[in-house]
Amino acid sequence: MAVPAPRYTTYIPLADLAPSPGNPKKHEIERIIESIQTHGFLDQPIVDERTGLAIGGHGRRESLHEMQHRGMPTPDGILVDDDGGWLVPVQRGWASRNDTEAKAVIIKLNRITQDGGWEPRALAAFFEDIVTAEPDLYDSLAIPDEELETLLRQVDPETLPGAIHDSDTQPPTLHLPDDGYGTEAELSPDDEGRPQVTTCPACGHHFTPGRKDA
Repeated sequence: MAVPAPRYTTYIPLADLAPSPGNPKKHEIERIIESIQTHGFLDQPIVDERTGLAIGGHGRRESLHEMQHRGMPTPDGILVDDDGGWLVPVQRGWASRNDTEAKAVIIKLNRITQDGGWEPRALAAFFEDIVTAEPDLYDSLAIPDEELETLLRQVDPETLPGAIHDSDTQPPTLHLPDDGYGTEAELSPDDEGRPQVTTCPACGHHFTPGRKDA
């Protein structure tokens, strides 16, 4: 006997995916658009059955509207109806008890994944694999230099997969120009003679890290 699914996916018109009013989360729309263009539409918005409003996926919803407004191609994962409208996969089946719970869930869905942080060694290994295989894909991550430097200071490069084990006991160094010093062509006094690249701590690959827009 089939058991009714408490959560299920259905496609609805993008025009019918209404946001929760007053949603406090900001979004980097251009980065979301780039991700959707590159990888397709992966993360489904969530609709509250009590209100019929989205409680998750506001940035993705806004990005799809912007893509459609610009006349961009239909992303992978999005369907098109007979009138040319975009159909979006959404998760259904959950209902809030009241407006207070709906607001709490909106905050939780955004905060919980952020608060977990990252496992430095595993993240550095992912970065190594991506930057050595597809540097352009690494650049699309837009990792700020200071964030990358902080991460790599927590990682022993000798423990990463593919690490270079030199006879020299000194670990590989991370070379980063000081952001915000003079013009782009200038180096700070501490950077005299340094290359304008980052050296991967495991493989020694030189690359220009992604820059986060100001």
